[in-house]
Amino acid sequence: MDEITIRNATLSDLDVLLTFEQELIKAERPFDKTIRRDPVNYYDLKGMILDNQVSVVVAEMNNIVVSCGAAVIKQARSYLDHKDYANFGFMYTLPACRGMGINKKVLDSLRSWAKSKGYNEMRLTVYSDNIPAIKAYEKAGFVSHILEMRIPRDQTGNS
Repeated sequence: MDEITIRNATLSDLDVLLTFEQELIKAERPFDKTIRRDPVNYYDLKGMILDNQVSVVVAEMNNIVVSCGAAVIKQARSYLDHKDYANFGFMYTLPACRGMGINKKVLDSLRSWAKSKGYNEMRLTVYSDNIPAIKAYEKAGFVSHILEMRIPRDQTGNS
């Protein structure tokens, strides 16, 4: 098996990360009809790479970036037993590289970063119908915590 290297993303990775972001959006559209039409971005990737309160990492195989992920420090709701937490996102792996444990290595790197900053609470969101992603996150130690629900616009009586 080819060696996988996890490292911090740099601005020289920006083009590939922007491509990964668009692939992620394309993959998530079937799960969420409320995502705006293109052009759309989820993240300010350049700002995230430059922010010391954010960890953006990439996985390389044979010197090619094949996966990425990010951890952002967020403020918790006032009633929770923690003030802040690390929120993981921007998880993407090239389809040809899935099933090789790369996502877990990315998550492990983000977990290490969060712990090094003193954050023991770590969360992520995933679409409830995205079974492959849920299984990957469960394999990495995440457990289901809360389910967000919505009333579709076509059922609200509003146009």
